[in-house]
Formats: sequence, C-alpha cells, structure tokens
Amino acid sequence: MANENDPLLIKRYASRRLYNTETSDYVTLDDIAGFIRDGREVQIIDLKTGDDLTRQYLLQIIAEHESRGENVLPVDVLTDLVRSYTTQAQSVVPQFLAASFEMLREGQSKVMENLGHIPNPMAGMPGFEAMQAQQQAFLKAMMQGWGAASGPEDEAGDGDTAQSTDAELDAIKKQLAELQAKLAGM
Repeated sequence: MANENDPLLIKRYASRRLYNTETSDYVTLDDIAGFIRDGREVQIIDLKTGDDLTRQYLLQIIAEHESRGENVLPVDVLTDLVRSYTTQAQSVVPQFLAASFEMLREGQSKVMENLGHIPNPMAGMPGFEAMQAQQQAFLKAMMQGWGAASGPEDEAGDGDTAQSTDAELDAIKKQLAELQAKLAGM
C-alpha cells in the first residue's frame, strides 16, 4: 500500500483503460474524480510512452461535469481562459488562478472555523446542529481538491499587450470577486 501523501498512480493502457496501481483494478473518470474529491492527488501516466496525462484527464473530468449541467465555471470565465491561451496573459493567468484559489481555500477555512464559534439564537432549534454540519460538509466538498497550479514565469511584453493583459486580468479579478461574494453569501 502506498503512502497516502503520495499521488495515486493511474496507468493508461493502449486500450485507453485506466488502471489503479494501488488496488490493481480498472477505474473510470468518475472514480478518479471521487479520489480527488476525497483529497487524494492523482497522477495519470501513459504506460507505453511514460507521458504524464494528468492535466488532460482532469480537463476531461471538468468538461464532463460541465456538459452534465453541473456548471461551476461561468461562460465569461471560460471565455477569458480561452482568450488567455492566445495572448501574453497566459504567463500571469496560472499564477493568478493559483493565488485566487489559495485565498478562497483560506477564506473557506475561516468560514468553517467561525461556523462553530459564532453563538446563534437558532442553536436551540431541533435539527440546527444537523443543518450546520450539512453546511460545513457542503463548503468542505466545494473546496476539496483545489490544488495550487504552477505556471511559467512572467514574461515582459510590449505596452499594448501589457495594457490588454491588465484589462483581462482586471476582468478576471472582478469575476473572482463576484464568485467570492456569492460564496460568502452562502
């Protein structure tokens, strides 16, 4: 049995089947999503070439959830992400997203801590503790598995590109602030 801190190694065979090396059985994308929701890091490797396919499969999991109507990413955020692949912004977007999710995780931790410490007049009502536990579980599930991404270092660009990048970055910051406000209201 591997150390729980080590990434779970999944091997992709030529038949495109995914093999869990810890349990010696085949897994699906839903299984992999479950491992990640449970807080486990995964690494998916092509058995023949040794290529790391983790990013490709994680994107596929997100695309499948979005296509099933489990929309987490607003269209304008997705549009900005696509746009960042064709501009100089791609050098700052990964760091910005990683820092934003880290702030969100930290804020989430504080909210969960405060839920247990704030005196509430409803605390005496029947079922309040169950409702509070359910809220904490929901918030924890929303935040679980959001790892910090790393990206390339900032590259210097020309003035026009820098202004365009700044405008795109401001738009992403605004969208993130709106998402944080919505989460805070939950």
